[in-house]
Amino acid sequence: MRFIIYLIVYPFLWCISMLPFRLLYLFSDFIYLIVYYIIGYRKKTVRKNIALALPHLSDQERLIIEKKSFQHLCDMFLEMIKTMTISKNEISKRFVFTNLEVYQKLEGQNKSIAMMMAHYASYEWAISMNTYVKFSAFAIYKKLSNPYFDKLVRNIRSRFKATLITTKETIPLIIENNKNKKLALYGFASDQSPRVSTAFHWQKFMGIEVPVHTGAEMLSKKYNMFIVFLKVKKVKRGYYEASFEVLSENASAVPNYEITDKFLKLVEQQIHEAPEHYLWTHNRWKHRR
Repeated sequence: MRFIIYLIVYPFLWCISMLPFRLLYLFSDFIYLIVYYIIGYRKKTVRKNIALALPHLSDQERLIIEKKSFQHLCDMFLEMIKTMTISKNEISKRFVFTNLEVYQKLEGQNKSIAMMMAHYASYEWAISMNTYVKFSAFAIYKKLSNPYFDKLVRNIRSRFKATLITTKETIPLIIENNKNKKLALYGFASDQSPRVSTAFHWQKFMGIEVPVHTGAEMLSKKYNMFIVFLKVKKVKRGYYEASFEVLSENASAVPNYEITDKFLKLVEQQIHEAPEHYLWTHNRWKHRR
């Protein structure tokens, strides 16, 4: 049954990916009307999250952010589909790295790199970075339940030299690469909620104390990796800018959780700058004190 669904849906996805951007975003506007006004996809979760994170805003201001966030979500979903056929030249025009030399300087020092980023703006198109790096690149993701769509997602990422690995695969892979002295770039989306049973650290995020992911920091300490933060900004529809900030060049010398806390502060700054570009559909504050 899963394969049949894949066979039915795949041609439709491919046709969407072939649309010119002007038509793609017109289609996104149509999808937004269905998702927001008819289906109401996770609308209660989004409304609750925005109210928790931005209590200083009025109901009307939060409603505006809510609607804009769904419009951005639809754009990003279709941009992800567009990645199936987009050229490297086109994506490099639409997702620009403003200070790539910061990353390249670290890469030249022959140490693996952990890159922390948030589910903000276009975390999907960040894979275009792999056309500029020398190291093998691995992005940690949550495996899809449908194995055929999961394989499709992996294949899309591989167009830009990115290899997807699950959370369970991450530590064994880092150990193997470290043993074989293979330098690599590991991408961590570290702003989402971990299981409470596996949480080692709680910290305030948007003023609410929650469990936070510490894997990027702890693995960097153990395996002597640089840590960088990738800040992505939406310039206008279909165009993004990304910049690097070094969080630590010697993680083992930094007190535990200090790097993770700094990362959270940087994500908070992003959200306050343009809250409509954050992924509010994830139930980030489901565990809170």
